[in-house]
Amino acid sequence: MLDGVKIRKIITCLLKKNIILQKKQMFKYLIKNYVVNSEKHKQKALLMLHGYGSNEADLFSFAGYLPEDWVIISARAPYSLSFGGYAWYDLFIDAQGNKISDNLQAQDSLKKLSQFIDYLKEKYQIDAANFNLMGFSQGAILSYALALNYPDKIKNVIALSGYINEDVMPLQEKIENYRHLNFFVSHGIYDEVISVKEARKIPPYLQARKIQHIYNEYNMGHEVNDECMEDMLSWTKQNF
Repeated sequence: MLDGVKIRKIITCLLKKNIILQKKQMFKYLIKNYVVNSEKHKQKALLMLHGYGSNEADLFSFAGYLPEDWVIISARAPYSLSFGGYAWYDLFIDAQGNKISDNLQAQDSLKKLSQFIDYLKEKYQIDAANFNLMGFSQGAILSYALALNYPDKIKNVIALSGYINEDVMPLQEKIENYRHLNFFVSHGIYDEVISVKEARKIPPYLQARKIQHIYNEYNMGHEVNDECMEDMLSWTKQNF
């Protein structure tokens, strides 16, 4: 029989493992199309990151248009907002009316998302070389940052109506680590939330790092219209 000390050690060990598991999970999420496979037949995956004030159900509405052999995961951002919805980081308006991002919260979300990706790959036996991102607005901003900060974890990125926040980009870059990355970037000409002027800075930024990408503008606001959706689905068929 085990004595009291050994039992306490075992319980402590189990509790620690449970805490680690909870920390790895970190986000509530929706998942579709996962099937139990052998390690020889691992599935590709798409992680969806919603925008400021939204939730995990938003982009998940696209799942029905995507191939059934993809594991589709849509995560809920960690910060709840007083008016409802969630955010990956908070936003403030300064005295001059400028929108200010809480970059510390953004960096914390990036670290947690990186760990979350590792958790998903292990739990659902996902092909580590075919893990992809889709982000809208604030979710797109984080998708850029995730791909460039952790390029070994990401293959393709669908960045919808976002921009590049250089304050959360890596300080030291190795361009050779970006060779496999590929971006679909879309933006609305009439976007009143994130100006198209900000979006037009994205292609030069990616070109300077020799990152494959396609950049399209659409006659829309801060949204995804039918034309954008069709182009995005066509691009995924060619690149995923």
